[in-house]
Amino acid sequence: MRADIIRKQRAIKLRQKGMSIKSIAKTLPAAVSSVSIWVREVELTTSQKLKLKNNTHSKSTIKRRRNTRLNNESRKREVIIDRAAKTINALSSYELTLICSALYWAEGTKKRGAVQFANGDPEMIKLMLIFLRQVCKTPESKLRGHIHIHEHLDVVKAEKYWQHITRISQAQFYKTYNKPNKSSKNTRKSLPYGVCTLYVLDTHLFLEIVGWTKGIRNAGISIN
Repeated sequence: MRADIIRKQRAIKLRQKGMSIKSIAKTLPAAVSSVSIWVREVELTTSQKLKLKNNTHSKSTIKRRRNTRLNNESRKREVIIDRAAKTINALSSYELTLICSALYWAEGTKKRGAVQFANGDPEMIKLMLIFLRQVCKTPESKLRGHIHIHEHLDVVKAEKYWQHITRISQAQFYKTYNKPNKSSKNTRKSLPYGVCTLYVLDTHLFLEIVGWTKGIRNAGISIN
């Protein structure tokens, strides 16, 4: 009880100096509601009120509030994402075939007799390689990699990065292509290692994937 009396006295003194209720609560420490009751009879001067008002609208305060709001929104989004992720079970070979064929339909090359799939997302490249290796039974000797990267980025780091991601032998990577483009410097953050293209020199597999994408398309149309 005595401790509360002492904190109340301190709160009153700090309030008389013009400190905000939230700052007092943090300093003591104490609940904001308690501090509000303790200091409710303290009259602030006009200059103290103006100072508190200015502090409320200061750049640092606005930035802090914005960061707090963004963090709260981020946590809410993560809860939704994590809850949805937990609804997905281990994929069967059939399901993986559907998913990766659809990815190839969107991102793969369709005009040549070889499988070509390009993307800058390492997780997508990993998924496609699981499909090629485990479902399609593609021999390691047929796998190729090719890196496209803008000239202002680090080629050596990019090559080491994609070799680590793909587990494809360095000898099976084509020579890295440096794409000159001065206006592309903003890709340093979004694509710091460029884009990796997977190749499988197998016409039969290419035609099969084209057939699977056609089957997906036909099955989708038949829903209507």
